[in-house]
Amino acid sequence: MKQPNVKAEMIKMLDALPDELTWEDLQYHIYVRQKIEHGMQAVEAGRIFSQEEVEKHFEGLMKKWR
Repeated sequence: MKQPNVKAEMIKMLDALPDELTWEDLQYHIYVRQKIEHGMQAVEAGRIFSQEEVEKHFEGLMKKWR
């Protein structure tokens, strides 16, 4: 995955946000964008689990907790 031009992406993000943006709003949008980027990198690297794998894992945990 090509590393995005962070400055250009930030300018696009700012242009799309409302003028009455607070610092907290901006921090939230940056945080969400970072999480999306990390998730996309994980998918590209194959660090993902199927729905079935996750369900099996949690079923095992639930049995241990009972």
